[in-house]
Amino acid sequence: MAVVGFGFNKINVTKSDIGKGGKINISNNVSIVNIEPQDVTFGKEKQNTLKFSFEFTSKYDPEIGSIMLGGSTMFMSDPKRSKEIMEGWKKDKRVPKEIMTEILNTVLTKCNVQALILSQDVNLPPPIPLPKIRPEAPKE
Repeated sequence: MAVVGFGFNKINVTKSDIGKGGKINISNNVSIVNIEPQDVTFGKEKQNTLKFSFEFTSKYDPEIGSIMLGGSTMFMSDPKRSKEIMEGWKKDKRVPKEIMTEILNTVLTKCNVQALILSQDVNLPPPIPLPKIRPEAPKE
């Protein structure tokens, strides 16, 4: 069981011309919007995979802009496990926790990097906290 592919199919970034001062809150959200089986050829053999479609959003408050990324990640598992995952998704939109953790960590890693680049391109504050160096207090 492993994530074997990732790609974006939608990238939307907007920035408002309205200059609003004060504190800016940024909320990030990721959701799985669909899962479907997909055969992928690796070498000479076809493999059963599951295509997890996702949406990632960064919303700014006040509304100075937004970032929306959409795409999919491919997850390969044995056919029995894939069938169980699909049945759980069709029944109540649930995925086993250990698989969802792996999928969401992959999506968040890729999306956070892309959102950071896009925010810089349109001059929005970064959607994730960046490390900062703080001066040390003078020693007495």
